[in-house]
Order: sequence, then structure tokens, then C-alpha cells
Amino acid sequence: MRKAMVERNHPQLSLRRQCSLLSVNRNRLATKAPEPTTETNRLLRLLDELHLDEPTFGSRRLRAVLLRDHGVAIGRDRVRTLMKLGHIRPCYPKPRTSRPGKGHKIYPYLLRDMTIDRPNQVWCSDITYIPMARGFCYLAVVMDWYSRAVLGWAVSTTMDANLCLEAFEAAKRNAERLPAIMNTDQGSQYTGQAWIQAMKSAKIRISMDGKGRWLDNVFVERLWRTVKYEDIYLRSYADLRELELGLGRWFQRYNRYRPHSSHNNQTPWIIYRHQAA
Repeated sequence: MRKAMVERNHPQLSLRRQCSLLSVNRNRLATKAPEPTTETNRLLRLLDELHLDEPTFGSRRLRAVLLRDHGVAIGRDRVRTLMKLGHIRPCYPKPRTSRPGKGHKIYPYLLRDMTIDRPNQVWCSDITYIPMARGFCYLAVVMDWYSRAVLGWAVSTTMDANLCLEAFEAAKRNAERLPAIMNTDQGSQYTGQAWIQAMKSAKIRISMDGKGRWLDNVFVERLWRTVKYEDIYLRSYADLRELELGLGRWFQRYNRYRPHSSHNNQTPWIIYRHQAA
């Protein structure tokens, strides 16, 4: 009913403002996922697979591998554009990792030399590109650092702060409590006012990865490889709705069934619930 009240061509209120007033998820209004060209989708998927296998490769080496192994002759600028579109960042020390918004405050990394020995001591969040049969979208998760349990997640056709906040709200509902620290990268979604205000309102200390320190959020980076190779690339979901259903099943399996080697083959959810109680 509330979705029906949204007017796409309202003379005074923007679509975003209407959705905010009506408590409607703006992403659910989209009739279909974005549809770039078939060739763009193919290259994005290929770059994403190459990045998971060789996370240290930048645009220069990725371009070389595309030409040598796949016969794809494209310029380096085109590779850079696709990497930005796919939220693909090479993992090696460099001047800047994720770019904060202009004027946004960068918070220090709080986890260095810190012993993390219990659930809800630290949560972490990140965003990744997800290929689909028609178009692509983005996935954000909130994970408990100690147990590796995925507490909340959300998908969207746009990569903005609302996506991250939706995952955070889901994590709050599932965990029924809040962490002491939230760790993220320095992307504009996490340095913007909406995310920072949400953390401060919840009295959560903010931690951000250092420049060139991809290992600072390494557990989420490992999760991306797992979910893509165990689900996304196998299923090749057709659209956003199908993707949401599939990811819901996979995260349920990841949390409650799949043994985790770092916890002596117990599941993340057992570790999270048992030690958080």
C-alpha cells in the first residue's frame, strides 16, 4: 500500500524523500536491475573472477591477462572504469584504497594489536559487486569479527549508504544487541553523515582500515570469495529477486550448517550464540 503512494513524477518531493517519509525501501521500487550491454556484463564477471584469484593485480596486469588468456583487447582506461563499476580494488599497499567523500572525516583503525576474543566485541562491514544474468547489483554485509557469523546483509542496484544501513539494521534485529566497535573501509558510504550518525546514535566506536591496509578487513574479503565461488558463480541468478532468495538460503547455510575451519569445524552461528549468551 505504501509503495502505491509513491509518485515518480511528484512536483515537489523527490523519489528518495517520498520513500523516506513512507518508510519504503527505494530499491524495491525498481522494476528491473540495470541492464548494461552484454559485453560489459561479461567483462565485469571476468574481471571479478580474475580479482578473486589474483587480488593483488591492478588495472595494468588485469589488462595484460585479459589479452593473453582471454583474447580481450581493451584499453587500461576501460579496465579502470570497469573496476570502479564493479567495486574491484587491488589488494596491495598503495596511497589510497577506498575513496572517502570530499570533506568526510576519517576515523583511526582501532584493532591493531587488539585481542578480539568474544562475539559483539567488533563487527565489520563491506560492499562487493554481484554479477547477474541480466545486469549486476551490490551486496553489503555486517559480520561479527570473532565468530565470522554474517549478522545482516542487503542487496541493491545502487552502491550508497542506504545499502549499508539496511544491512546494519538487519544485523541489529538478528543479533538483538550492538557491538562495541564497527570496522569498515574508508569508502564514502561509510564516511558519510548517514552511516556515521547511525554509529554515534548507537554509541558504537568507529574504526576504519588504514590506507593501503586491505588486511585490516580481511575476514570480509575472504567471505566475498566464498560466497561467489560457492553460490553466485554456480547459480547465475537472473534478477534481483532471485538473487535475494538465493543469498538468503546461502547465508543461512553459511551461518548454521557449513563448518568453519577457524572454529574447529563448528558453525559461525554456534560460536556466536554460545559465547554471546
